[in-house]
Amino acid sequence: MIVVTGATGGVGREVVRRLAAVGRPVRALSRRPETLDVPAGVEIGRGDLADPATLTDAFAGADALFLYATFGDPRIPVEAAKAAGVRRIVLLSSIAVESAGPDNPIGDHHRAVESAIEESGLAWTHLRPGGFASNALWWAPEVREGVVRGAYPSASTAPIDPVDIAAVGVHALTEDGHAGTAYPLSGPEWLSQADQVRIIGEVLGRPVRYEQVSVEEALEVMARNIDARYARGALEIQKKLLDQPPVVLPTVEKVTGRPARTFAEWVAANADAFR
Repeated sequence: MIVVTGATGGVGREVVRRLAAVGRPVRALSRRPETLDVPAGVEIGRGDLADPATLTDAFAGADALFLYATFGDPRIPVEAAKAAGVRRIVLLSSIAVESAGPDNPIGDHHRAVESAIEESGLAWTHLRPGGFASNALWWAPEVREGVVRGAYPSASTAPIDPVDIAAVGVHALTEDGHAGTAYPLSGPEWLSQADQVRIIGEVLGRPVRYEQVSVEEALEVMARNIDARYARGALEIQKKLLDQPPVVLPTVEKVTGRPARTFAEWVAANADAFR
């Protein structure tokens, strides 16, 4: 049995779908299991990663766990998994751990979760994606208006499709040879924020432009979609990316045997969200 936490999220939901498609027994967890929409044959369970009382049944009978690094004490789900007999944990972490520090709460948190797993003695694999292509959904209301506002139009990354993160995760959950590995993950092309906005417009078939605004204005816009503390952290990361040399990682193709999907392909698959 493979247990998948964060099963309502873009990565977790795809991990569940892929495991079910290859006939692996899978249990999808959520704090609100009534919100889960899963393929036929998938078990549904309730689990709150901050509440150990909910995890005994949630992890029962599992030998592998896909763990979403929710905020809170990371020892709670790790200790519960070990007590349940789980032998392997694949963690959805973040590339931000590579620059953890006082001004990077996102990286600090994910590194704490990684450390808790490594210290448990269980087999582990960390998935460390950079920026998600799906982060562009934050722009959806502005895309509908034709103007996306942000502080750093030239901040660049190689956005990765959550489907590709899930694909690597499923390989790590179901195959040998991935234990003790931290996989940095990226999409196949280096794009600025302004490039991404332009591509969205091209896929949708209508003009969408990026307008540079102050950091405080950008924070106000971002805080409508994510916690204000992490909005500031995200902007700090964007600022650092202004001087980042282009880095496109081959990990997705190396692990899965196929190229990572482009940002334009992700937009085409999710175009309705911008309309």
